[in-house]
Formats: sequence, structure tokens, C-alpha cells
Amino acid sequence: MRLENKVALITGAASGIGKETTLLFASEGAKIVAADLNDSEGQKTISEIKSAGGDAIYVNADVSKAVDCENMINSAEEQFGKLNVLFNNAGIMDSRDDNSQVTEEEVWDLTMAINLKGVFLGCKFGIPAMQRAGGGSIINTASFVGLMGAATPQVAYTASKGGVISLTRELAVIHARENIRVNALCPGPLRTELLMKFLDTEAKKQRRLVHIPMGRFGEAKEMAKAALFLASDESSYTTGAEFVVDGGITSAYVTPE
Repeated sequence: MRLENKVALITGAASGIGKETTLLFASEGAKIVAADLNDSEGQKTISEIKSAGGDAIYVNADVSKAVDCENMINSAEEQFGKLNVLFNNAGIMDSRDDNSQVTEEEVWDLTMAINLKGVFLGCKFGIPAMQRAGGGSIINTASFVGLMGAATPQVAYTASKGGVISLTRELAVIHARENIRVNALCPGPLRTELLMKFLDTEAKKQRRLVHIPMGRFGEAKEMAKAALFLASDESSYTTGAEFVVDGGITSAYVTPE
């Protein structure tokens, strides 16, 4: 039980990486606070955990709002007495996101509010809770595009994930002596609803797949296992890292002839 006696809060817990991570963390002994805006699917996740003998609560939270982020952290401490792991995972990939000329300001602002500000707010309220707990692990979902850029234009998303990586580094340095680790999980292209809605044509899918040495999209469960490593004491000397789990794409990111 790699997370026994730990309390973990996961945002975006109703689907994709968030849901798989929530289920995996619970199976490894963590008490779970699952946060999302999709109440019906979030409650289903909680039911699955409880059916398997785990302990979990659901909190409705819009991570772009400070009051919601403060409430989800407070809920963790009120229900379970502490917070040890914070997975700032909630994010969007707006289908209207394109190049700088096409992308509307509204799309830029919405993407930044959720993908980047949401991570900031999670840390703003989560770090004091971890200080009270004597330390902990924060995992922020970034992306390989924050390191490399994207083959399919999505400027707001790429910029937001680059911001997550920089924010992660900064917080890791600030809090390293407090036994608080902060790492960025950088997935490659995944077979999740989020990305498949964006890559809505076969041509778009192939533009991504041609760059991936492993020749396939990753799975949400694979990202959950990477998050488990960062959440557990096995990564006790890892902080400020870009933990890249991408099928090799960042090692072979070249334009095909």
C-alpha cells in the first residue's frame, strides 16, 4: 500500500487521468477527496471507491475560482484531518483553440483560468495545508507541448501548460526545505475524451501519431501510475521535475519528410 495513511485530493476526478488516478490512489490506501464540476460522474467515482472498500468524498469545485479551491482544501482537512497529496489535474482543451490569429481572447482567457490559474489556486490553498501536515507532494498536470510545442495549433493550451511547468519549478524551489515536493507530470498524447475531441479528424490524429516512436496514444491509466510514483515516498528526492511520460515523442520531435 504505497499511499497508506495519506490523504490525496485530485481535481478533474470525474474522468480521464483524474478518475484513473483517483481509483488507483484509493487502491493504494489513500483517503480520497475527488473534486470536479461533473457531479454525477464524480459521485460514480466515489461509489466505485467505496464499493472496493476505500474511503472518499466528492467536492464540487471550479478550479478557476478561489472560493472553490479554498473549500476543497478545507473539506480535505475537515473530513480527514490533513492533506498529503494534491494532484492539480483539472484542465480543458478548447476545440476553438488554434493559432494566434484564429484563437479568440475568450478562449485564451478560459484556458488560462482553468489550466494555469487553477493550478496556482490549488497550490495557494493546498500548500498551507501541507505545511500544517509536515510536508507532502504536489503534482501538476502539464503536457509535452509545454516543452516542445504542438503539431496541431493550440496556442492557449500550449502556453497554459508551459506556465504550469514554470510555476511548478518556482514552487518546488520555494518549498523544498519544508518537505513539500512539487512536480509537473507531462503526458504525451493520450486516448482520452479531452484529446480525442480536439483531434476530431483522422488527419489530426495522424499528425500526432507520426511523431510518437511507440506508435500509439497513451492511456489515462498509464498517467495514473506515473502520478502514483510522484505521490508516493518512492519519489522522495524528486522535486521541480518535468516528469515526461510521452511514448518517446519529446525525444523524436521532428517533422517527417
